[in-house]
Amino acid sequence: MAIERKHQVHPGEPRLPAALAVLVAIALYSLLPNKLLIVPRFAVPALELLLFIPLVAANPRRMTRGNRELRRLAIALMLLIAFSNGVALVLLIRQLVGGEGEHEAATLLLAAGQVWLTNVLVFALAYWELDRGGPVSRTQVARPRLPIADFRFPQDEDHDAVPEVAKRSSGKSGWAPGFVDYLYISVTNSSAFSPTDTMPLSPRAKTLMALESVSALVLSVLVISYGVGQLK
Repeated sequence: MAIERKHQVHPGEPRLPAALAVLVAIALYSLLPNKLLIVPRFAVPALELLLFIPLVAANPRRMTRGNRELRRLAIALMLLIAFSNGVALVLLIRQLVGGEGEHEAATLLLAAGQVWLTNVLVFALAYWELDRGGPVSRTQVARPRLPIADFRFPQDEDHDAVPEVAKRSSGKSGWAPGFVDYLYISVTNSSAFSPTDTMPLSPRAKTLMALESVSALVLSVLVISYGVGQLK
């Protein structure tokens, strides 16, 4: 992917927030109970790290270098985290519906929290990787040539607000969404089961948000039902 820089070069989005999210997701998976794993415990985390290391090496501090290979590698890593957590979610649902005994309650409830948090992180990574061509494209490609947006942020419409708000708008400051912005979308979508201040625009964004909302809702209902059942 050829990168066309703006006249005023953006330093690039910091790598650290997204890198921490990936590492936390890997750690959470490696700590899941054996009943939620279908392969040896460290097989998936090891593969995820193998995919992750070259991505960090290419952009260790800021997201400024991009090409097709790196983008495919990043999406492959995101899909692997999503798939492994999706399998854990299905196995967790089976355990909760099956009504494990009281001695398993604490373990399953803790695992539910791990799966929910990983779900939040993986959808945040998906939004971050897909919107407007990805993190490199959003800051290094001239705005008129950016790929179509998947999300509409408040900053995209604040150019005509009061001066202190308009200064942060994308039109006046060159603001571009970063990982924390997509993490916020994911957190609110997983807790409110709907978008809040940021609206999905594309079919793929709406599909991803719907999947995240449904999975979070199902998990929440089952965990609450399981917890109430253990109190009886």
